[in-house]
This record gives sequence, C-alpha cells and structure tokens, in this order.
Amino acid sequence: MVPIVLVLLAAGTLMIMAHRQNSANERREKEALEQIAREVESYEDDVRDEGRNSYPSQARTRAIAQRYYATLVSYEPSDRSLTTRVKFFGTYEDTTVFGTSLSRVYRCYSFRFLEGAEGRPRRTTLPRQQCNRT
Repeated sequence: MVPIVLVLLAAGTLMIMAHRQNSANERREKEALEQIAREVESYEDDVRDEGRNSYPSQARTRAIAQRYYATLVSYEPSDRSLTTRVKFFGTYEDTTVFGTSLSRVYRCYSFRFLEGAEGRPRRTTLPRQQCNRT
C-alpha cells in the first residue's frame, strides 16, 4: 500500500511542477511578444522620423531595424511610399524538468510608409512563409 501512495504522490508532484513550468513559459513568451510589439512601434516612429524629408536609405533602414533586434527582409521604395518587411525577434527562458534553455519567438511585419501621410503607417502581420528573404 505504501509504494502505491508514494508513486501517486510523486506523480502528483511531477504534474504540478509541469503545470507551473508551462504557465511560467507561457508568461515569459507573452512578455517577449509584448516586447516585440513595443519594438515594432519604436521602429515605425524611427523610420517615420528619419523620413521627414525623404525616406531613409536601405542601409539606414536596416540599421534602425537592427537597433530593435530585427532583420530587414525587404526594402521597396516607390515615388510616394516605402514598403519594408521586417522580422522582429524576442527571446525568453524556457524551463523544463531537464533544465533551462533560451527559446526564440518572432513576428514578421510589412510596413507601408506613405509620403506626407499623417498618423501611423499601415502595418500587416505576415505569415511565416512570407517572412523569408527574397
């Protein structure tokens, strides 16, 4: 009888620990995604500020993206607009029974900055397959 109780106690403890670890991992991933959202807004502001008279060059736009731990995937200027695709990265600690490791989460966005337009640029979240370099 005692071995059965010990096994049930150990299984229950492991289930509780796994649930707490999953909750903590989900919370840390959510925090990383919130950080990405803040970086997206800062990227938009910086590109718009740089482009008061004309749009920033591709090199300058890439540098702005890198400042926010992002990668410029594409840069497409036209007469009256600039369209960029940028992949933003976030990292968080992922805890398992076997230890802690760093996990990476990312979001890819397409931005369209219109010349002389007031307000925010148009932003679109892209699926993973559209976020690769072209």
